[in-house]
Amino acid sequence: MTSLPPRIYLASRSPRRRDLLRQIGVNFDVLVFRSGERGEDADVDETPFENEPVERYVERLALTKAEAGFKRLHWRSLPFNPVLAADTTLELDGAIIGKPTDAADATAILQRLSGRTHRVLTAVAMSDGTKIRSRINVSEVRFRELKESEIRHYVASGEPMDKAGAYGIQGHAAIFIEEIRGSYTGIMGLPLYETAQLLDTFGYPL
Repeated sequence: MTSLPPRIYLASRSPRRRDLLRQIGVNFDVLVFRSGERGEDADVDETPFENEPVERYVERLALTKAEAGFKRLHWRSLPFNPVLAADTTLELDGAIIGKPTDAADATAILQRLSGRTHRVLTAVAMSDGTKIRSRINVSEVRFRELKESEIRHYVASGEPMDKAGAYGIQGHAAIFIEEIRGSYTGIMGLPLYETAQLLDTFGYPL
């Protein structure tokens, strides 16, 4: 009798994270958070705590998402496979920069990033209901000086709206980037080196 290959859950709506897991041959099912199922079954509150360091913030959110994801396995009577979650944020001048709230916010974020070096932090976390572990990746990205017309065109494309820092390195914004130091996949939203470490910790074969 042939056993089924191991599987995990990915607690993320991000198509980029799905593609990266497929890239390294991980079998997964998407576990999304739904509002309205019950009071607690909604998106994790991503509001930073007062004076919270960005490293602690991004890791806290990844851990919270992994824990919340595993709770949903109980609520929805799903098979108990490990849950992988991630969170990505940017830091510039000590400030946390998340996803833009609207086009004006996206424009303001890109103006701040223009000609500057910022940090991209992605934390990954995994829970199997017994133990929970996390890893964090920190990379640096330098933007060239952006023209106002470039920013307007990019914001009008809609690409920045669901991305931390109002850009996606795998999209049109790649032409804005002079230099990166760190993990390309971490900047995309799922650092594969750290993800592979977590999978190994939970006994998932790669």
